[in-house]
Amino acid sequence: MKRIAVMTSGGDAPGMNAAVRAVVRYAVNKGLEIYGIRRGYAGLLDEDFIPLNFASVGGIMEKGGTVLRSSRCPEFVRKETRAEAASILKKHNIEGLIVIGGEGSLHGAMFLEEEQKVPVVGIPGTIDNDIAMTDMSIGVDTCLNTVVDAIQKLKDTASSHERAFIVEVMGRTSGYIATVSGLVTGAEAVVIPEVPVNYEALANKILRERERGKINCIVVVAEGAASAYTVARHLEHRIGYETRITILGHIQRGGSPTAFDRLLASRMGVAAVENLTRGQSFVMMALQGGKIVPVKLDEVLKQKKGLNMELVELAALLS
Repeated sequence: MKRIAVMTSGGDAPGMNAAVRAVVRYAVNKGLEIYGIRRGYAGLLDEDFIPLNFASVGGIMEKGGTVLRSSRCPEFVRKETRAEAASILKKHNIEGLIVIGGEGSLHGAMFLEEEQKVPVVGIPGTIDNDIAMTDMSIGVDTCLNTVVDAIQKLKDTASSHERAFIVEVMGRTSGYIATVSGLVTGAEAVVIPEVPVNYEALANKILRERERGKINCIVVVAEGAASAYTVARHLEHRIGYETRITILGHIQRGGSPTAFDRLLASRMGVAAVENLTRGQSFVMMALQGGKIVPVKLDEVLKQKKGLNMELVELAALLS
């Protein structure tokens, strides 16, 4: 294998740049030509290729987002579109592809090899931590630290004015961000897709705490469970607090990656190149028990990573 390419696809996650940097520098050290594909699968179809070298990736590790940029590519669900993509890679003499992204991006990678025989290796990059068979994905730790920092600041003003804040965080199908951030900030409750919410019981619990002298209240809501406005409508006038709503939105995706995410991305990037050049493709790099290991792409994607319910119970117990 002499020439490979790397892309970032789907939603951006802090640490993607660190992974790109590791892929490029390790590939160059192994004597490979390395190309970046800008704008994910859409850029692949548009032949938006750029040669990369040591200088290309200098100073990018600490940056959020992705220097290769990203996009959604709905047409990639069609087999004929994937065949066109494979032809383009062949035209540019790309012998292997590393895809950094979430579930949809990894599905695209899987089909490229399964149908079109393009050797691929995936790296999980998504803030939701919803990719199976890996303990963590790139971007999760940074996102959590961003959310925790925001909630701690909201608690300051909540205490000052004796208010309740309903904080909406990302998580369309997974309550991981809401659960962990709520747990480590001492939130009164988390509302997540995995657990039906009893608004009457929740309101009574918050009211009891208020009557015992508590001067602030934080409820963390995953966007896939309900909107912050819905939760506030069910709780206001019943919990003894003025209610305010904060929707953190895309601020959760940005920011300089934490040391954990930089290290995880660097390890996965090196391992991806190593596996690809050894002929071990059709895999995703996974963190399991502190080690980076290859796991079969099809096995990853036929599973759904469930939320650890012990965390949910712990959050409820300590709230």
